[in-house]
Amino acid sequence: MTSLPAKTPCEGLLPVSVGTCTLSELTPDAITSIAPVRGKTRAVSEALKKMHGVGFPARNRATGRQGARCIWFGPGLAMLVGPVSNVVKDAAMTDQSDGWAVMRLQGRDAEAVLARLVPVDLRARIFKRGHTARTQLYHVPVSITRTGVSGFDIMVFRSMAKTAVDELVQAMKSVAAQN
Repeated sequence: MTSLPAKTPCEGLLPVSVGTCTLSELTPDAITSIAPVRGKTRAVSEALKKMHGVGFPARNRATGRQGARCIWFGPGLAMLVGPVSNVVKDAAMTDQSDGWAVMRLQGRDAEAVLARLVPVDLRARIFKRGHTARTQLYHVPVSITRTGVSGFDIMVFRSMAKTAVDELVQAMKSVAAQN
């Protein structure tokens, strides 16, 4: 019988280090979409805090840290990245784990790398730790969250992982060549 081993979205592609930057794959235990019923966002946020220590995020924000992070994904929608979640009353929840690739870009020139690909100002004085944006990375739809002074988590559809990695590595090489 044929064996079909599970593969991560970026298996064989990452990690890559170029210049001052490293692009690596994160493999959370689960990614769950959470959409509170109208008027129940506060109750859902409290339930998430009790279960995972993260609240439902405000617009363009993320709560928590690696291991348990809740990321704004649009009006009335967030992604819980990390823990496998129990059902939260008053929210529609869907397991999205197999549909997303999660990468971390970190290093002194991470902002310069992303500036070549993303039409959003990601400089630290504007886009602070815990800020998140749904945007484009070149032509690939992504979610970008600042996780530290020189770190960003990037979520991309699994089907676009190779394209996103290729674009990021090319930009990393370009920035490194200028330095």
